[in-house]
Amino acid sequence: QVQLAESGGGSVQAGGSLRLSCAASEGTFSSYSIAWFRQAPGKEREFAAAITRGGIFTTYAGSVKGRFTISRDNAKNTVYLQMNSLKPEDTAVYYCAAGPYTVAQFRQYEYWGQGTQVTVSS
Repeated sequence: QVQLAESGGGSVQAGGSLRLSCAASEGTFSSYSIAWFRQAPGKEREFAAAITRGGIFTTYAGSVKGRFTISRDNAKNTVYLQMNSLKPEDTAVYYCAAGPYTVAQFRQYEYWGQGTQVTVSS
């Protein structure tokens, strides 16, 4: 199993930036595609970004494309989500997830972290 732990969440004003980290406890971390999802109160879990095992290919939801950047450092067993130009509608709990495919469907991911809160005020 892979254990994932998110960090880096917090409160920021609109237009600000945050960098989330997803650290894995498992040495086979590089065998998994990693995605970030988010869930706002009363809403369904939403795909944000994903990255392939080697970090060559990335994909983003339209709502974050051009503002968020996903990257990974397999030597550190860590994936990052750099979030710029944050908007109040980005407010949510952000989760990282590991799975065999780089897709937007959350059911394709086997392992999940506990989440980190991001709050963007206007």
